[in-house]
Amino acid sequence: MPLVPLKPVLDAARRHGYAQGAFNVNAVCQAKAAIEVHEMFRSPVILQGADLANAFMGGRADFANGTVEDKIRGAKNIGDAVKLYGEHSPVPVVLHLDHGRDMESVKAAIAGGYTSVMIDGSSLPFEENKELTREVVKYAHARGVSVEGELGVLAGVEDHVFAASSTYTNPLSAVEFVRDTGVDALAISYGTMHGASKGKNVKLRREIPIAIRECLAHEDLDCALVSHGSSTVPQYIVREINELGGQIGEAHGIPVAELLEAIPAGINKINVDTDIRLAVTRNMRELFEREPELKESSLAGVWQLLDEKREQFDPRAFLPPVYDLVMYGTVADEAQEKLVAAIEAGVKEAVGTLIVQFGSYGKAPLVKIATLDEMAERYAKEGR
Repeated sequence: MPLVPLKPVLDAARRHGYAQGAFNVNAVCQAKAAIEVHEMFRSPVILQGADLANAFMGGRADFANGTVEDKIRGAKNIGDAVKLYGEHSPVPVVLHLDHGRDMESVKAAIAGGYTSVMIDGSSLPFEENKELTREVVKYAHARGVSVEGELGVLAGVEDHVFAASSTYTNPLSAVEFVRDTGVDALAISYGTMHGASKGKNVKLRREIPIAIRECLAHEDLDCALVSHGSSTVPQYIVREINELGGQIGEAHGIPVAELLEAIPAGINKINVDTDIRLAVTRNMRELFEREPELKESSLAGVWQLLDEKREQFDPRAFLPPVYDLVMYGTVADEAQEKLVAAIEAGVKEAVGTLIVQFGSYGKAPLVKIATLDEMAERYAKEGR
């Protein structure tokens, strides 16, 4: 089936009381693996490309300095990959822009085939955030594309997103924001954090999504709630990376039990990135440990970066020497085939675990599919 907007997938999660994991990908083979593991579990799929992931996929190794042109190229590369493996999938597949910075990023993503976009105006004053988000909703909904906004500030670091401390989402402000913007989903701040160092034994403030959900229902507003910064940072993977020569210091995620208790409190979409990065990096290190001769192969540049950047766990730090593999899925030789297999296995390990834990397995038939054209018509009728 064609790629679908986000809203029908989150509507099913809300109706049936589970959460939909949303997983960031930064290479063609990662998109392929993520779709395949969702198919295995008969789960709907939300794949995410962050704003700077588009720059990376556009060939910009220093993706923090990516231009609009880089992001346009990268969005098309991610879009082409997800369409290749997702358009004929038996499960619904959403391609979602994570942390779009501005209208240009949104337009680049939609032009590249994204069926859902997030605009992150959370660092702006409230009225400016509303105005930017409303502008994105008007542009995206006319094309049937779903929109996620953000209200409240999460501490931590992820790509260009940084904040030293959190500002929790005010439920009454959330109602005003949803009513005035028409967003389909709202990312809230309730105790999660971006990055791999969230602190030990994090406790989420579940009363915040509960209050937001009740206030939205009281005003008859239709909006899903999203948990950003929700990677679990499996400790066994951190240990294995360090045993294989990595130098990752204190790294702790959100306890799975906390996330599971947030689902009945009103959370419908849970964003995960770091878990995948860790599993892929562990597998890459393990590959070179198991087959040291690969250090002298076409993967020599990858190994050199792994060896030099031992504190890093983001695969984007190591993969620029095989950019054709990253951007287009072009595999040059047997050594690169082995690298792809290692990357795909890491994605499936991290994603498959969370599909089961979040409860989306077997839920694909529950999604009432709508195409972009059908959603555009629905939005127009609703005046959104």
